[in-house]
Amino acid sequence: MRAYRGAIVVMVTLAVGVLASAPARAGEPTDQLRTQLERVLKTVQDPELKKAGRGAQRRAVRKVADEIFDYGDTARRALARHWGQRSTAEREEFVPLFADLFEHAYISKVELFEGERVTYLGDSVDGGDATVRTSFLTKQGSQLHVDYRMQRSPAGRWVVYDVLIEGVSLIDNYRTQFNSVIQRSSYQELVRKLKTIQAQLQKEA
Repeated sequence: MRAYRGAIVVMVTLAVGVLASAPARAGEPTDQLRTQLERVLKTVQDPELKKAGRGAQRRAVRKVADEIFDYGDTARRALARHWGQRSTAEREEFVPLFADLFEHAYISKVELFEGERVTYLGDSVDGGDATVRTSFLTKQGSQLHVDYRMQRSPAGRWVVYDVLIEGVSLIDNYRTQFNSVIQRSSYQELVRKLKTIQAQLQKEA
């Protein structure tokens, strides 16, 4: 589970980096992603929200984050075959739990944003799916390639459901970690571990 938590943190750090980028022949998916992430940055820097307190600021950032990520589909993909074995009640419990954990990590990284540079390399669209390619400049001066997999939501917006870091899918990482816990123990144990991580993140908030 430590590796799973680390994967979330890496995903969040890289997503935040997009905020300071310049587009290269950007298409609709890139435009929508950049616009939403710029909203996150403006929210974090809003002096009125800062005066209102950290809690109010985080709620405002979370509202924008909810429009960027497709937590339901990400959760389904992460559980893979185990998703089909879950009852409606279990799915309804798991999705918001997964979303809460991700959003806590995401917001904590947004607050630490210092203007890292990311270049948009364009996007490719195949029906209702798209991939937005970026190059991330780390604080150490090295380049890291990050791709964002997106799909059209029922409302017609492009939303993120996976991130690839140097070609490695974070959804695959989630799937491996989740499956390992379920195989060694049970689905109930996975939920218990996720709730424990959630409680830890809430203490750090």
